[in-house]
Amino acid sequence: MTVLPMFPLGSVLLPGAVLPLHVFEPRYRALVQHCLESDDHEFGVVLIDRGHEVGGGDVRRPVGTVARMLQVAELEGGRYAVVAVGTRRIRVIEWLPDDPFPRAEVDDWRDDEDDADLLPDVYRRVTARVRRTAALAIELGDPAGDPSGEVSPDPLVGSYQLAVLAPLGGADEYDLLCAAWPLHRLEMLERRLDDVDAAQRFRLTSSAGGPDELNGDGGDGGDGGADDRQD
Repeated sequence: MTVLPMFPLGSVLLPGAVLPLHVFEPRYRALVQHCLESDDHEFGVVLIDRGHEVGGGDVRRPVGTVARMLQVAELEGGRYAVVAVGTRRIRVIEWLPDDPFPRAEVDDWRDDEDDADLLPDVYRRVTARVRRTAALAIELGDPAGDPSGEVSPDPLVGSYQLAVLAPLGGADEYDLLCAAWPLHRLEMLERRLDDVDAAQRFRLTSSAGGPDELNGDGGDGGDGGADDRQD
């Protein structure tokens, strides 16, 4: 168990994801200064369950990620621009007083042992599916990771990278962060993609004028033509 400075946020940080921060609140400016003076330049990130990032009084989720600072620039007025990257998963054991910034006693939470026989095939299948779904999300104008981005051959690392790449919301990302082992995370990710795929199909159908037009039936007075865009 160790004590880490903590940065509660309104979004989930997954291991391997890049985190840009604009730090202006005095307590988090103090956190940045503390991290710069430390050997590892690390702090913890947890999701705010209720409340706001600014001002305190928030309720925080118990599982988070250690972030390591990669770049720090001091701005006018004592503000900081920080770029950090998620490195490993942690569980909060106990919150300490927010003085001068949030701190907590945490333990590293390593992934449990996995089913080595099933994992490679599931990993390949889910990787291909995430890439397809992310590419379509971008075409539809939704946020998603780069579908052509490199994914680690290690399913442990890659299961987190795929969670970052997939077009999911914060609640889904938090559930994936909490998955006990890579196979569990990949299977959960595949189930969450079912909902994303269904929503994408609905939007494609709607943009093409509905199921009848997609089937070539123009209806009363129609010309039977369908929009041939499949984006």
